[in-house]
Amino acid sequence: MSDALPPAERLLNLVIALVNTSGRMTKEQIRTSVAGYDREGSTEAFERMFERDKETLRELGVPIVTVHSAAHGDDAGYRVDLDAYALPPMELSAAQLGVLGLAAEFWQDQTLRTDAARALTKLRVVGTTPAATDAVVGLAPRLHAAGPALGPLLDATHARQAVEFTYRAASTGEVLDRQVQPWRLIASRGGWYLVGLDTGRGAPRVFRLSRIVGDVAAVGAPGAFGVPPDVDPMAMLLDSQHGTTRLAWLAVVPDRAGALRSRAVEPGDEAAPRPAPAGRDLVAVPYDRTGDLADEITGYTDAVLVLGPAELREEVVRRLREAAAMADRGPGAPGGTGG
Repeated sequence: MSDALPPAERLLNLVIALVNTSGRMTKEQIRTSVAGYDREGSTEAFERMFERDKETLRELGVPIVTVHSAAHGDDAGYRVDLDAYALPPMELSAAQLGVLGLAAEFWQDQTLRTDAARALTKLRVVGTTPAATDAVVGLAPRLHAAGPALGPLLDATHARQAVEFTYRAASTGEVLDRQVQPWRLIASRGGWYLVGLDTGRGAPRVFRLSRIVGDVAAVGAPGAFGVPPDVDPMAMLLDSQHGTTRLAWLAVVPDRAGALRSRAVEPGDEAAPRPAPAGRDLVAVPYDRTGDLADEITGYTDAVLVLGPAELREEVVRRLREAAAMADRGPGAPGGTGG
């Protein structure tokens, strides 16, 4: 039976096997000993999967070489060229190590956070001491958690396999099932986005991962589609984020919400819908997408009060109520999270 591992894990297993082989591994040895390949499936299916994995690793820079038997020239085996694969001695400056530390924080709420933490620990061993990273003290990446959808979508994007998920539309709040051919995952403006073909609508679409409800399920066979050569996923994302700029009126606690304050503008002749409560600063922030700004403001909880527009205020209130409801359920309660 197949080990049914995610593609990324199967590729990693293959690299480990080919790095640690004493001489070479034949296809049959790979099929029977590397987790992720179907030992009982057809030879043709294994051949296709192995050839695809081999080319993927070579594109990623893993130098897989073909080794022929001296006795049987047509009996090919494979291994990783360790001389070409080994990295030169690494020296990291304090600033470089600090930037890597910030990058690792992107994954603190994701499925890769353990791997990121281990990698950073190893890099600190060969770099300067953690105390020497003062150049980035006080800085922090602002990227909302993608949630459990990120891992399955990464695998499906790599495997070129369609997915199904339930999605809440930003404009209407309507929740519908979607089937998508995932083309690319992009981090932008503090959030994660999936760009792909919505097969139900027959058109490319952009989906924000934080609006995916429930689990992401892979459907169909891997390698079932390709990304059209004339498609620019980043341009699609930027187009989807472009809209009519509006002005948000916020009442902010002093010395809080620095990211919002950094984008504040002088409102000119436009007046706030109501004055800021005593002890708070009035801040005017331009924005394009209501949902994106609502997500950001919600993260500041009671430090930021929305004075207007009403649409933005309602979106923030809805998010806070959902968060409060989840907290009331508590660990172990129906719908709650376990400890």
